[in-house]
Amino acid sequence: MTILLLLIGLFLIVFGADSLVDGASAIARRFHVSEFVIGLTIVGFGTSCPELVVSLTGAIAGNADISVGNVVGSNIFNTLCIIGLTTVISPIAITSKNRKVDIPMVIVTTIITLTLGLTLSTLNRIEGVILLLLFAAYMTYCFMIQSGETMENVDVKHMSLFVAILLTAAGLAGLIIGGDLFVKSAMDIARQLGVSDKFIAITLLAGGTSLPELATCIAAAVKKKNQLAFGNIIGSNIFNLLLILGCASVITPLSFAALNIVDISVLVASTILLFIFAYTGSKKSINRVEGAFLFAVFVGYYVYLFLRP
Repeated sequence: MTILLLLIGLFLIVFGADSLVDGASAIARRFHVSEFVIGLTIVGFGTSCPELVVSLTGAIAGNADISVGNVVGSNIFNTLCIIGLTTVISPIAITSKNRKVDIPMVIVTTIITLTLGLTLSTLNRIEGVILLLLFAAYMTYCFMIQSGETMENVDVKHMSLFVAILLTAAGLAGLIIGGDLFVKSAMDIARQLGVSDKFIAITLLAGGTSLPELATCIAAAVKKKNQLAFGNIIGSNIFNLLLILGCASVITPLSFAALNIVDISVLVASTILLFIFAYTGSKKSINRVEGAFLFAVFVGYYVYLFLRP
């Protein structure tokens, strides 16, 4: 039964990712909105639902370590693992707005969040409100000043608006339900095989809430919708830092004491590497070599986590 649930979860993830990419792309074309903005908002928000649920549940239960650790771990996983793997499949095109606004925004929000949280080792309610206001301002900006990309030359399945919305909603539901089934089933199988809880926590749980982002980005890369994939990660990271931690800290102050210098350094370095790669090479894409380097850093960090006492 556990193996069957694992396979069902995997099927839902694959189905959800494919449906979400097609539906979101159709919505973008319908309203002449760039793929990046759709990835940043609809797709980015939707695929971050697992992180939102986990972090808010942890905050309500008074467990700040879950809320903070989940967001930090997810952002590292998103930037190093998902962008790394996605780029190896298909180089991600970087627009001028990505370089000048979106990537710097991730760096700034990361530094602001860490500064607020580490100053007194706690992210309090007032600071949480500040994060929420920053989030609202950035989302407003994204819809007011789009990247200027058109959907005219993009291969998008033609469908009615109703079908596109239905497909997008079904895709999100498939990703969230499938991801939950997959992670829980994989954990049960791992325990039955005698794998330690420590290893399970480092691998399955750390990446579990990012499965929707991973599946969506790989599906987008295969369909050559790289801006949708990139927008998904940028949106998810900003969503995690500003909205999720903002909401969670309003519920209860969040302690950052559990983060060590390595965790903080890897989180900041991952965003800086993204910025550097956006300006190196052709300056128009993050290429496969750079993607492989991001993934190698991710593997190194996970090895460190596994070996850390």
